[in-house]
Amino acid sequence: MASDVPARMTAIEIAEPGGPEVLRAADVPVPRLNEGEVLIRVAAAGVNRPDVLQRKGVYPPPPGASLLPGLEVAGTVAAVGPGVTDRREGDAVCALVTGGGYAEYCAAPAAQCLPVPDGLSMTEAGAVPETFFTVWSNVFDRAGLKAGETILIHGGTSGIGTTAIQLCKAFGARVVTTAGSDEKCARCRELGADRAVNYTYEDFVQATREFTDARGADVVLDMVGGDYIARDIEALAVEGRHVSIAFLKGPKITLNMMPVMIKRLILTGSTLRARPVADKAAIARALHDKVWPMLADGRVRPVIDRTFPLAEAAAAHALMESNAHIGKIVLLT
Repeated sequence: MASDVPARMTAIEIAEPGGPEVLRAADVPVPRLNEGEVLIRVAAAGVNRPDVLQRKGVYPPPPGASLLPGLEVAGTVAAVGPGVTDRREGDAVCALVTGGGYAEYCAAPAAQCLPVPDGLSMTEAGAVPETFFTVWSNVFDRAGLKAGETILIHGGTSGIGTTAIQLCKAFGARVVTTAGSDEKCARCRELGADRAVNYTYEDFVQATREFTDARGADVVLDMVGGDYIARDIEALAVEGRHVSIAFLKGPKITLNMMPVMIKRLILTGSTLRARPVADKAAIARALHDKVWPMLADGRVRPVIDRTFPLAEAAAAHALMESNAHIGKIVLLT
């Protein structure tokens, strides 16, 4: 470790499964580095829905991961571990991690670190990795969205949604999205959505089919699950692709597969956290080559609703669970 790295740090622990109040500040050891890792002095840590699920006790970290919440950070490299040749102390980076982001220091595989994009603050950079890795790997890698195609994105004002709208538009797709208020729908349109559906009084299946002259969407990005999946299938075009990334309404469904066969649909999905470092490194390289220039010139920007000091992580979680936010919530150390 570098000589100026302390032995201990402040971090946010999950005292026990429960509500936001179970998040507490604790004095813990600074992580030790394994082969291929760097230690990041954290300036900003994004708050994501999986953090809430982990806090509730229903999304445990994968084996070997930090028990601390937090899946993305931005900061400066404080130390480099064995085998690291492409990062140096003092580098400004943002990183996708499997846990440990709610802390003053966080260990990250060097291959999952990316330079802070030109023109972005540390706060903005801390809101990038989780959603950009997720959207790229699911929408562009798995679903193969192409220019000119139409995508239906649920939860348009979530962190994932605000990222997906911008990236899909930047790569030439047409975007239909859903949100729960007229205000949120207006924000989706500001971000580039061609059609924003207020699901409290509009039918997104009908709206999608009308927008596409009855053809349907080529891709659906779904984080709702439950009864939405059957409706998504109805909204899909022939040869459409459905990607599941979360299940706010539950993962277990009863589904009529006949429309899947008739329309030759592909149903897929993925989680990111437990995937091997090599997989995430490949996503990082693609983002660096194809998306980082868009972040640098302002075509795409992370949308941040509010920031909180690290010590107020409980308040950040309460805001996320209220669903009143638009975009990302970020903790600052």
